[in-house]
Amino acid sequence: MTTPEARLKDLGIELAAPRGPAGAYRPVVIDHGLAWLSGQGPIDPEGNAIRGSVPDEVSMERAIEAARWTGVNALAMLRAEIGSLDRVERIVKITGYVCAAPGFTEHPKVIDGFSTLMVDVFGDAGRAARAAVGVATLPFGLVVEIDMVVRLEE
Repeated sequence: MTTPEARLKDLGIELAAPRGPAGAYRPVVIDHGLAWLSGQGPIDPEGNAIRGSVPDEVSMERAIEAARWTGVNALAMLRAEIGSLDRVERIVKITGYVCAAPGFTEHPKVIDGFSTLMVDVFGDAGRAARAAVGVATLPFGLVVEIDMVVRLEE
């Protein structure tokens, strides 16, 4: 069986050092075997934030890509906290927020960019319970913000 760390390599994904928090909070809190990740946003490999609302300013395809980059950033944050993604037993819950123009209703398709990455890396253990919600604005004008809860191996 391939480990999550090996899957990252197979997918050609390199996790950069995570950015620090943007406020007075912890990026990851571990409590009773669960890692609670604070909301992450889409920063591409060049360090650019992906901003705007779907579909008026950001296309559906770009928003899905942004959700995937958010997943890469979340994995980097998690690995920095726990040492290795091989310690992940299961992704338990994902909550995704999409900055959406009025009338936009395809939030689940956008957040699939994140969810699909979790399945790619963790297999069926990456298939989590999930909410995908549309909002008028997000911090710093980001197109998506996603948080998650992860169960760790003991």
